[in-house]
Amino acid sequence: MAIRINDLLNHTSEWLKGTGPSSEIVISSRVRLARNLDQAPFPHHANKKQAEDNLAVIENAIMKNNMLKGVTIFKLSELDSVDKDFLVERHLMSHEHAQKTNSKALVIDPEEIVSIMINEEDHIRFQVMQSGFNLFEAWNIINKIDDELSKDLKFAFSREWGYLTACPTNTGTGMRGSVMLHLPALVITRQISRILAAISKLSFTTRGLYGEGTEATGNFFQISNQVSLGHSEMEVLENINSLIKQVIEQETQARQVLLSQGRSMLEDRISRSFGILKSAHIISSKETTELLSMVRLGCDLGIIKNIDRRSINELFIITQPAHLQKLENKKLSSQERDTKRAEIVRNKLKDSS
Repeated sequence: MAIRINDLLNHTSEWLKGTGPSSEIVISSRVRLARNLDQAPFPHHANKKQAEDNLAVIENAIMKNNMLKGVTIFKLSELDSVDKDFLVERHLMSHEHAQKTNSKALVIDPEEIVSIMINEEDHIRFQVMQSGFNLFEAWNIINKIDDELSKDLKFAFSREWGYLTACPTNTGTGMRGSVMLHLPALVITRQISRILAAISKLSFTTRGLYGEGTEATGNFFQISNQVSLGHSEMEVLENINSLIKQVIEQETQARQVLLSQGRSMLEDRISRSFGILKSAHIISSKETTELLSMVRLGCDLGIIKNIDRRSINELFIITQPAHLQKLENKKLSSQERDTKRAEIVRNKLKDSS
């Protein structure tokens, strides 16, 4: 049965469930593949008819894919601006895909594990997201989908360069592995700059909660491979996996240092954040994200009781502007959103202590 966008309001995305390995530090793991149709101009060079033809061919292959049974295809030209922002906030598509929406589509499954952008920068960009540190499970799922699609679609491929993509940095495997980390202790202890500089030298990129071009608010950092050429998919994933293990270890050690050498300071900071969220009647999205980050840390360290990680993860998303407007079923001014956001957070945290 086809899902509606409003159905997602009452559903927790797979990546927000707060489960899986190292989920106290790793929010989610994502693997994304970029593919283009052979003998067809890339989306930026396709005219309207070519783009529509490519869209129809890809839709047909998706509907025949055994791994994609139950998915829904949304034509972006049929969605309003709030719906598109809502899908971006849920990490189901990029900001870029939400622009100039003619001949574009988004495919999602009911669990929000798989999403596919059609006619974004490449003809097909599909991703699989998992909660916690689960890169290889995400790869296993997306690899099977890719194999199935390859039976019905001939992809642009060079023996010398691998899969051909619109951006040269994606050429090769066409794969990006990304892990979203919550690293408040490394930020508080001011070690984060040194670690991010070291990560950059190893050919990995670091972005914020909403990917390319976004700041690392709320102590969230998305780390992914920078280069897709010259390595197999497994080599890339193993490299990311090894790097993330080291970052997790560093964050764990920093949390222990804070508990042993600065517990009073840490408890004060967490309690102040918690107190503001429980009592505020007007609050911005940025302040909410920053304060929730401290509450999440307090939950993971046992300082804050009676609320689970999943509930806090959900708050990061449902307090975003488009989610608030979908919940109210109408457009809201900035002040109305700030008021509604504070009300939702207060209600969610009222029984915690």
